[in-house]
Amino acid sequence: MPHEIIFRTGGFMRDSWRLLPHLVSEGARIVGWSCVFGLRRALPGGPGDAELLRGYLLRLGPLYVKAGQVLGTQSGVLAGDTVEQFRSFFSDLPPMRRDQLRATLKRSGEGLFADFDEEPIAVGSVAQVHTARLVDGRRVAVKVVKTGVRERLAAASLILDALIRGAGLLVPAVRHYDLAGHFAALRPLLTGQCDLLAEQARQEAVAENFRNHPYVRVPRTIPAACREDLLVMEYVRGVPGQDPGRAGHRREDLAARLLDAFNTMVYFHGLFHVDPHPGNFLFEPGGRIVLLDFGLVGRLSEDDKWNLSSFYFACVRQEWERAADRFTTTFAQHPDRARGSGEYHAELTGILRRHFTTETGHWSTMSFLDEASRLLRRHGSLISTRFSLLALSTLTGEGFLSQVDPQLDIWRNGRKFTDRFSPYLSDDLRDTFERELRDRTPITGAARRDAARYLVAPTHFDRFVLPAAYPIVVAKASGSRLTDLDGNEYVDLSGGFGPHLLGYGHPVPAAAIRRAVDSGGVNALGSPAELTLARTLTAAFPATLAVLANSGTEAVQMAVRMARAHTGRQRVAKFEGHYHGFSDQGMVSSWFRYRGEANAPSPVANSAGAQHSVVDQTLVLQYGLDESLHRITDAAGDLACVIVEPMPSVTGGFDAGFLRRLAATCRAHGVLLVFDEVVTGFRVTYGGVQHLAGVTPDLTCLGKIIGGGLPCGAVVGRPDVVGVARSSGDPFLDVHSRAFVGGTMSGNSITAAAGAAVLGHLRDHPGIYTGLERKTAWLVGELRSHVAALGLSCEISGQRSLLGITFDYARPKLIRDRLAGSHTKANIALACYMRKHGVYLPELHTLMIGDAHTDADLELVGRAFAQSLAEMTQAGFFSFESTPPVPARSAP
Repeated sequence: MPHEIIFRTGGFMRDSWRLLPHLVSEGARIVGWSCVFGLRRALPGGPGDAELLRGYLLRLGPLYVKAGQVLGTQSGVLAGDTVEQFRSFFSDLPPMRRDQLRATLKRSGEGLFADFDEEPIAVGSVAQVHTARLVDGRRVAVKVVKTGVRERLAAASLILDALIRGAGLLVPAVRHYDLAGHFAALRPLLTGQCDLLAEQARQEAVAENFRNHPYVRVPRTIPAACREDLLVMEYVRGVPGQDPGRAGHRREDLAARLLDAFNTMVYFHGLFHVDPHPGNFLFEPGGRIVLLDFGLVGRLSEDDKWNLSSFYFACVRQEWERAADRFTTTFAQHPDRARGSGEYHAELTGILRRHFTTETGHWSTMSFLDEASRLLRRHGSLISTRFSLLALSTLTGEGFLSQVDPQLDIWRNGRKFTDRFSPYLSDDLRDTFERELRDRTPITGAARRDAARYLVAPTHFDRFVLPAAYPIVVAKASGSRLTDLDGNEYVDLSGGFGPHLLGYGHPVPAAAIRRAVDSGGVNALGSPAELTLARTLTAAFPATLAVLANSGTEAVQMAVRMARAHTGRQRVAKFEGHYHGFSDQGMVSSWFRYRGEANAPSPVANSAGAQHSVVDQTLVLQYGLDESLHRITDAAGDLACVIVEPMPSVTGGFDAGFLRRLAATCRAHGVLLVFDEVVTGFRVTYGGVQHLAGVTPDLTCLGKIIGGGLPCGAVVGRPDVVGVARSSGDPFLDVHSRAFVGGTMSGNSITAAAGAAVLGHLRDHPGIYTGLERKTAWLVGELRSHVAALGLSCEISGQRSLLGITFDYARPKLIRDRLAGSHTKANIALACYMRKHGVYLPELHTLMIGDAHTDADLELVGRAFAQSLAEMTQAGFFSFESTPPVPARSAP
């Protein structure tokens, strides 16, 4: 502690010398106006305390005005007349002098504007906004930093920091609340508000996050015209946030939309407005919300978002023991100190239960955190400063919401937000579908319930993380159709997650399997079928050897081991969001949880039981970013291989240019490049994506289709690399220099016969791939037309038999952002609605079509999709208003 104080004092002194004249001026201002405030307050018949305090803060400068703006939102904390005094901070702040404005324009805006209105349309504590016209004729809004504000903010923040630290030595409450730590988190942002180039970058980032949003708009900036003290952006008209009654939209709906926008910024974007007071919002006709002023923007890490979401998710489900533990993990500075007390845990669950149930009608985050922080303090801990900015944002935002709609039930609408993005069906939706499906699938439902007594099926009945709401039990599968135990028939869009490109029960693999069974079905021994399959694979990938496995997961494990054996290096690099099977390595940062910066991710396990050393040693990259190539170069000395899905299943597209640069980088540093084409191999074209991209990896992992519907995997690649799995003939040499990748069932004659037959059929009938391209393009266009007709935020993507449907307004580039913010509830519900209309699609999974799908099948899918969207719209799934959607009851 003493060293920390000395270090901070040293920093204080360095800043003090630089800002000495401003510190003297600010100090004198504080002392002088404090005396005036005290004298005026003591005089009888003077102005009230609220008016005095407003004037006092106004004269102290921009840092204190910011405090007044926060106070102006706190109708639940301050008396009504007091709040009204502070609300005038939003509209009645004084502008800078005209000569100062002209000097700034001459210095920074020379030649930018054809005309400039010197009368500001808005004045803030740090800057003011004007309208202008650029030389190219565009009308713009121009934000201009007030003269002298930079120095005043820096000096005032330095003085306030010193005062808080000094008070901490004398006042226990200051220490207990760690006000110094919280202010330290805020101070860089407060003093950095004057850099409008940095603000321009923040504004563009937020605008990109909300691009295509149905009711949130962020003015686009004009980067070429922006300067450090000038921010030029498109001009937007609207009703000021202080006057929501003039917006022409129900106040309760405006408040619900504002809350939804706040939650979206925090939990999905991790980039949120720290200062959401009314002066930073406009309302456009139709209830559209315009976000303004990004001088204060907070960021949350992937871990922060995960921890916050997991805490509130437990509260929504009223799992108080779990919620208490997650609260401590998320918010406590010293979680182990608090956890050591049983009394603490019991008290915390009581606080959570009360605030998240009985007091939700007048929810206050400040009240909740105040009570929780006092509990933590009694048990030797503090509220973490990691969320200081979020706490300020929430404090201000909830005050603004209460002004827009004093009756807003923040918690109820927050639950609606959670419900929309939860992978679990809400109670009302579950009840509806229980009624819908009970009569249609009684036998299937009974079989599913019975299976829970003796089977764990993580892929379908008990799907990991993203549970299947109503998994079916298939009695028969033929061509493109599935029939469940109750006799209901569906057009299938799952394709068995990949293998059934030709359809179910296709005569070619069926005949091959019968012949293989009649021949005895051998394994752990060579057979003609094994030789034929290996020969067919290596013909599809010239100049390669093949080694067979039992699944795609095994193929990946084999490839990684061979790469390590060949290079003598240990580390493996993979890409964020790419799934390579259920091995510890394959699931690192794979498809649900992420960590670290977007351009330099950190590894994180996606399953309990993963070996920490394997996870921690994995280098995680970002697909499509050249920063990933630099990181490979830096780590090349330790890297055995880089494994990648060349066409990630989640995105359904590939970047040929990036794949070529990736291959060149790996080749230059002796790092092996491994393509995981378990899904795309022989599906997108004969062979795989590498033939479309023109890139030849060192190793290719295959599975699914190459087994003809039976379990199979393979690695094909450079003979010198795959050859490391072949015995040297010397047992002592084998142990030290050869990679063992054998399996009893690998290359068994039945699977090999089926796979060889399917690959031979695909090779001899190239028109299958042409047909799949045509069918995919038609279906994507058909589904998009129904989305457009209803004006919904839904992304339909697809090519070469792979399709994706995502209810999301955003079009993010990174997988971590694609999975955050998707309307999960709608995606799950769509699967249930489609089933009523004779189509089976797996919830939250890539959709697949095959050669067996006829044009009539796809037309049926299109009609079912249109009907489902219409019913979901009627049920309120796509409403963002304050009333939660109640699913419509429709006949089976």
